[in-house]
Amino acid sequence: MAAITLNASTVKPLGDRILVKVSEAEEKTAGGILLPDTAKEKPQVGEVIQVGLGKRNDDGSYQAIEVKVGDKVLYSKYAGTDIKLGSDDYVLLRESDILAALG
Repeated sequence: MAAITLNASTVKPLGDRILVKVSEAEEKTAGGILLPDTAKEKPQVGEVIQVGLGKRNDDGSYQAIEVKVGDKVLYSKYAGTDIKLGSDDYVLLRESDILAALG
């Protein structure tokens, strides 16, 4: 069986799904206390890497996705599917799981 090497550029989300690169978890608190790996929370912010075509309407057309590649987004805490490609962490989300685009 042949091995497949995946990276972010080879993954193309389908429908209204969006591939987001997860931002790094905070290393220390606002007060300066260093956090061990077990105490770090899963980040909810990331950068859009790939987007699908959008949600298909009843007439067969696609509804455009509101975010674009390169946008920073805030997404629901338990949303999506976590993916590890190489040494980077990604999450594959539906458009409805994105709460806000960050400026």
